[in-house]
Amino acid sequence: MINFISMVLSQPAVILGLVAALGLVAMRKSFSDIVIGTTKTMLGFLILTGGAGIIVNALIPFSTMFQEAFHLTGIVAEDNSLVAAVSKFLGTETAIIMVLAFVINLILARLTPYKYVFLTGHMIWSFAGTMAILFDQMGFSGWKLILLGSIVEGLCMVIFPAISQPTVKKVTGSDEVAFGFWGSSWITLAGWIGKPFGNPKDSAEDIKVPQSLDFFRDMSIFMSIVMVIIYIITAIVAGPSVVGKLSGAQNYIIYAIIQALTFVAGVLVLLQGVRMFLGEIIPAFKGISEHIVPGAKPALDVPIFYPYSPTAVVLGFIAALVGSLIATFLTRFIAPVVVLPSVIGMFFMGAAAGVFGNVLGGKKASLVAGFFLGFTWPLMVAFAYPLVDVTKYGVQGLWFASPDAIIVVVIIRLIGKLFGI
Repeated sequence: MINFISMVLSQPAVILGLVAALGLVAMRKSFSDIVIGTTKTMLGFLILTGGAGIIVNALIPFSTMFQEAFHLTGIVAEDNSLVAAVSKFLGTETAIIMVLAFVINLILARLTPYKYVFLTGHMIWSFAGTMAILFDQMGFSGWKLILLGSIVEGLCMVIFPAISQPTVKKVTGSDEVAFGFWGSSWITLAGWIGKPFGNPKDSAEDIKVPQSLDFFRDMSIFMSIVMVIIYIITAIVAGPSVVGKLSGAQNYIIYAIIQALTFVAGVLVLLQGVRMFLGEIIPAFKGISEHIVPGAKPALDVPIFYPYSPTAVVLGFIAALVGSLIATFLTRFIAPVVVLPSVIGMFFMGAAAGVFGNVLGGKKASLVAGFFLGFTWPLMVAFAYPLVDVTKYGVQGLWFASPDAIIVVVIIRLIGKLFGI
């Protein structure tokens, strides 16, 4: 039963479909409305996920070209891969922590002023795995490990959305959704770091261009041109022999162009999915907030913010990529381990930092926020790396990625040292 529930919780589309159905039932909607709302919620999320998959598939070869171009070696910060690799040692504990943490989240949302229901399934799973690894390394096992991990995750599922919510309201212009992503605090901080550098009235969405270049006003065209330039430069620096291994018989420049445009296509699909998904889940969730968990807000994944400043998505990503490259070179000299730029992480978090920065301080703040996130995140991973030795599970080259999870790991390790654990 625990494994079945954990499998359900690890499938966000299923969770969100059930949430939509429950909310619509609570509002006593007709059977037809319930079917339509539930189906469209799931379809919207699957379209979003499909777009994210297209983006990831376009970024994987870019990441390879990028690392080869700049001759980078080191560890990769990637939560899901790490937790999956350790699951044969701590899979049962991870599943139980995941289920109990969600129950604790619902209880806290019902009984406390923190009315946030964390609905990002893969994030719940990765954090549960992080807690299992952390407390196992601290010498806990069995029910003690599960209890501590569940309590910590359950608390974090309401605390981190609460930290970001005042800024989320500025970004979305409403108080209907919350931030359910284990990088929310760092993305929010990045936005505020960028704020003093610009003016919110000078938005990235209002960039002025000559009439002859009016096509730049179209976000998809602007993003396509920028990404094609980035991919081509990276492919040229990496060289035809490296890119040829990825492209097969296709010309390496043509391959770079197609991958760049595929990335943009993925973003456009993702944005369409977000719009469809939010259009259904927000009204449906009102049934839950009115009848089951009064005042509850759904805490959702990072892509929900991209439609609020699509141009800032590009600016934040590029700035984050530049910042992460600089940080990677720095970790070679000042940190215990070299952290490779995670191009995928830089897009999803850097893009959100760009959006937050743009809303708070315009296009300049968007660039500063993206750069701050890209620069500080690898350093955070590098300096926290010695706190948890994942090589004891036979894992090489991977470590935790989510900034919020890393903050929790550092705090718990420091508390443990105070008590001699």
